[in-house]
Amino acid sequence: MVRNSCGHLVLAAACVPSTIYAFLALPGAPSHRLVPLASTTVKRPDAPAQTNGVKVPNAAIPDFAPAAITVPLDGINPVEPAFERYKAISVSALDEWAEKHPRLKEKLQDIRMSALIFPFKASPYLVDELIDWSCEGDIADDPFYRLVFPTMAMLSAEHDAALRLAVATNPLDTKATVADIRDALNPHPAGQKELNTPKDAGLTGVQHKYAETVLFFAAAAQTCHAYCTYCFRWAQFIGDADLRFAQSEAETMFGYLAAHEEVSDVLFTGGDPMFMKTTMLAKYLEPFCDPTFLPHVKDLRIGTRALSFWPQRFTTDSDADALMALLRRVRDEGGRHFAIMAHISTQREVSTDKAVAAIRRLQDEGGCVIRSQAPLMRGINDDAQVWADKWRAEVKLGIVPYYLFVARDTGARHFFDVPLHEAQQIYADAIRSTSGLCRTARGPSMSCTPGKVEVMGVQTVAGVPAFVLRFLQCRDANWIGRVFFAKYDETAVWFDDLVPLDGEELPWTPEGLPKAVPTMPWKALPAAPVQAAAQPKVALALE
Repeated sequence: MVRNSCGHLVLAAACVPSTIYAFLALPGAPSHRLVPLASTTVKRPDAPAQTNGVKVPNAAIPDFAPAAITVPLDGINPVEPAFERYKAISVSALDEWAEKHPRLKEKLQDIRMSALIFPFKASPYLVDELIDWSCEGDIADDPFYRLVFPTMAMLSAEHDAALRLAVATNPLDTKATVADIRDALNPHPAGQKELNTPKDAGLTGVQHKYAETVLFFAAAAQTCHAYCTYCFRWAQFIGDADLRFAQSEAETMFGYLAAHEEVSDVLFTGGDPMFMKTTMLAKYLEPFCDPTFLPHVKDLRIGTRALSFWPQRFTTDSDADALMALLRRVRDEGGRHFAIMAHISTQREVSTDKAVAAIRRLQDEGGCVIRSQAPLMRGINDDAQVWADKWRAEVKLGIVPYYLFVARDTGARHFFDVPLHEAQQIYADAIRSTSGLCRTARGPSMSCTPGKVEVMGVQTVAGVPAFVLRFLQCRDANWIGRVFFAKYDETAVWFDDLVPLDGEELPWTPEGLPKAVPTMPWKALPAAPVQAAAQPKVALALE
């Protein structure tokens, strides 16, 4: 008995007197059951049987019954897996879900109040299969609860008090208070709106920060199967058109790409493009099945959380088959590399039967390469063992570890962020305990205004402890790969917390834009010996 990559049933019959049984293998089932087949007529094959790839003569099959026998009806249909329709869990549905998971009841008021600020949506799969409702202690400490259920602790004391006062005394002012708090949470970090968007007024869903890569925000993809509480694009989901990136017309994106032959990669992002129906997604992907269409675009990527929030998207959703066929055509007919940029925070997310079935199908039938990335978030995955276990599990499944990010300066960052020195130590401890196949993961990386800045380690330079940093990506490509230093600071959590060494300067302006690259190396190290204060990190490939 086997299960195919999309989770559909493959039967192996066991013949015993009077009854024929078959093993049932349904997607997500914790084990296989031996059950009677539904009523049918079963004939002994004319051709030799085959077991585990070895042909077995019919004579070797016990002749326990006539050539054709009829099995009694028992009401079981073992052919198709059960179809589970996605239905989001919204604030209005929380009472119903609290009846199913009683530990949620004591949290309802906190969730509802904080959801006035932070967008909330959960998926049935995550709530039922990833949260450990039997865990000891406070259920809010479960990493998957913390991942999707907001709390007032995510607000500063000032914002907490302002919101509670508005709700309690003058509900008419609540909307204005909510807007003020959201505006203070830096809804578009790292210059996304001011610096990354083309000046063409018609391009409302395109970002072009790095020369070779364009980000595209399809209008229908600006939602997800669930919302992460730390999402740096939370402003996409609060219903404010002024804060939202979205593009409805595929032709506008194609026109922009045609005018920019330096672009080799397109990243479809959101939100989550895998929330779209396949017919909608095809409007953007179908043209790339033609190898002569925008031939300078070699690589297509889709950023998605669906493997963690709704893996059924790739297996049992009504248009999952069409999705696999579309992805395969882009690769086989269009000659493009297709990558699923999967947001995966922990090993648990790639350990369920449903997730494994989705991964296998994307690889085997969709022809996709899956790369994993996630931010390091306190209370969710701020532990080296969590990352090492995750990377090992991913490599075993054929997933390529890609990035460990630092929490961005937006939303509830203070609730989740980890100091840079601690993030670097977690990365180093995790990568050191894994094999070379896991060491494709880069980090900790800050996706900040000037570019992607990696914290490579901590060293003593001329008697002063210093961060060793490097650009993995930059608005000015000439900086990519260059190493620079900043004073060691245990409280630093972001690039704008960094201070240059005495007599040095950092490679960005006060506004965060990269300075001109010097004609000589950035600056020679002082003559004093450099003593390592932390084990050097492995060398990692650049983009």
